[in-house]
Amino acid sequence: MSKELIGCCGANCQTCKVFAQQLCKGCKVGYAAGERDINKAKCKMKICCVKRGLVSCADCEDYTFCETLQSFYAHESYKYKKYKQATEFIRANGYEALFRVADGWHGACGSNKGKEQ
Repeated sequence: MSKELIGCCGANCQTCKVFAQQLCKGCKVGYAAGERDINKAKCKMKICCVKRGLVSCADCEDYTFCETLQSFYAHESYKYKKYKQATEFIRANGYEALFRVADGWHGACGSNKGKEQ
């Protein structure tokens, strides 16, 4: 798994059906190589994360107080709670630990059959 395939919000692009069907390019894929222009992006989290050079919002010093991130995680849906859990897991354990558990995920938000996160 590549850090480039962890979304700014904590989503796992590698196991996302939409990404696999090439209907989404992922948060960060192509920006470093100049294939995509961050100035054309609409997602506030992505713009902030990419411009700061962060792997994900988990690396941000403003994580706890970021209004954009916290309002995103406040949505009443399973996937948003799982995205938040993923970034908090990264903050506590690092990316390599996430890669070990995320390898068995089904879907971008961490539905994890047979493994514990």
